[in-house]
Amino acid sequence: MQTPGLYGWFHLLWLGLTAAFTVVLCLTHKKEDTDRVRRVVLVTTLVVVALEIYKQINYSFGYTDGIKFDYQWYIFPFQFCSTPMYIGLLAGLTRKGKIHSAACAYLATYAMFAGICVMLYPSTVFISTIGINIQTMICHGAMIAIGIYLLYSGYVKIQWKTLLRAAAVFAVLVSMAAIMNEVAYRAGLLETEDFNMFFISPYSAPHLPVYSLVQGIVPFPVSLLIYIAGFTAAAALILLTAKGVAVVSQRTRTKQFVQTH
Repeated sequence: MQTPGLYGWFHLLWLGLTAAFTVVLCLTHKKEDTDRVRRVVLVTTLVVVALEIYKQINYSFGYTDGIKFDYQWYIFPFQFCSTPMYIGLLAGLTRKGKIHSAACAYLATYAMFAGICVMLYPSTVFISTIGINIQTMICHGAMIAIGIYLLYSGYVKIQWKTLLRAAAVFAVLVSMAAIMNEVAYRAGLLETEDFNMFFISPYSAPHLPVYSLVQGIVPFPVSLLIYIAGFTAAAALILLTAKGVAVVSQRTRTKQFVQTH
């Protein structure tokens, strides 16, 4: 297909589909039922995993002059937007407890923020392959839908404890990405491939907006702390927004109740 344009028909179509799926999911799954939440998260995550496998195959095989395999390390599935796959599996396969709660908190905050960013500005992920464009829209749209569902149903509480749990998960994931980047550098992979998980590698050119302004200027440990703090502030904004929506909704229901009684 022709590479979709920002807020063109393809982009708007998937924004609409994401909104519709989110509304249906919230209206049909209102209760704070652990088994129900686990099923919803697990099924959605399995769909995302299947689409990620398709993406990896699509990028890894060439069909000019026969079938050739050449793995593209830059699409190794451990970017920020890839982590909901792993955390979603963790949330879907574990019973209610600290690990399950932390995983759900991450999905409702950090993961949802990442999904919103890409769905609102997907110009860097759209290409001329229709299957990949559909894959990225479903995966990032699902991050928004699951996040809103977890907050709307009340399963993830709108409180600061939620942010602390999610931040712990995020810190672990960022640390893993940093270790992967270091191993890739020491193994010599960067001599022939682009490998930059979470786009925080000190051995690669800066990619992320805003963060690229400090990356390379300050020592790597400091820039890493700034990275974590920045996304944690964004996750906090998600919770504050959810709190605001909940307050407005409660006031509206109270006003309607008073008017009808």
